[in-house]
Amino acid sequence: MAYEVQVGLRPRDLHGISEEQIAQHWKLYEGYVAQVNALRSELEAMRKEGKGNTPLYADRRRRFGFEYNGMVLHEYYFGNLKADAGELPSGGELSKLLAAQFGSVEQFRDDFIACGGSRSIGWAILAFDPQAGVVNNHFVQVHEEGNVAGFVPLLVMDVWEHAYMIDYGATGRPQYMQAFWRNVNWAVVEKRFADAVRGLIPRRY
Repeated sequence: MAYEVQVGLRPRDLHGISEEQIAQHWKLYEGYVAQVNALRSELEAMRKEGKGNTPLYADRRRRFGFEYNGMVLHEYYFGNLKADAGELPSGGELSKLLAAQFGSVEQFRDDFIACGGSRSIGWAILAFDPQAGVVNNHFVQVHEEGNVAGFVPLLVMDVWEHAYMIDYGATGRPQYMQAFWRNVNWAVVEKRFADAVRGLIPRRY
C-alpha cells in the first residue's frame, strides 16, 4: 500500500495565511509523502537482498522516521485549519478540561503560543494522554524529537519557517501564530478529543 497526498485536507481562503504560502507549504507535504513511499520501497528491497543489518539500511530506517513524521504532522496541521471555523465552544468537554488544567481557555492559548515560540524549528502540539485523562502542550523539535509516547495529537501547529516565511518573513513567527489561531478548526480538534476519550485513534483524514 502506498501513501497518498490527502488533497481534501488542503485549506483555502485562510485569514492571514495566503494562498501562496499554503501552496508552497503543500508542496513540502507532497514531498514527504513521496519520500515515505520511496523509503518504504527501498527498505523492502534491501531486506530482500539480505542488507537489513548494513549501515546503509540503518541510515535509511532513521531517515524514514523523519519523513514519516513530517507527513503525518502535516496532515494533522492542515486538517485543523479552516477559515471562519468559529471559537471553541465554551460548554464542551475539551473546553472544560482546558480550563481545569490551565485556569481558562485563554490561559491555555497563551501557553500554546508560548510553546510555539520556542527557539527551534518544529511543532507545537496540544496532546491528550488517554491513560491519565490529561492534556499537555508539547514542543516537538524537527519532526521526530520530543514526540511523547502514548499521547494523541489534538491541535498541531507547524512553526518551521516554511510555514510563514512568505507571508511574514524569517522573523515573523509571532504574527503567523496569531494568524494560525484565527483559523483553527475547533470542530476537528473536538472530534479528535472525543475519539481519544473513547479509546479510538483519531483519523487524520
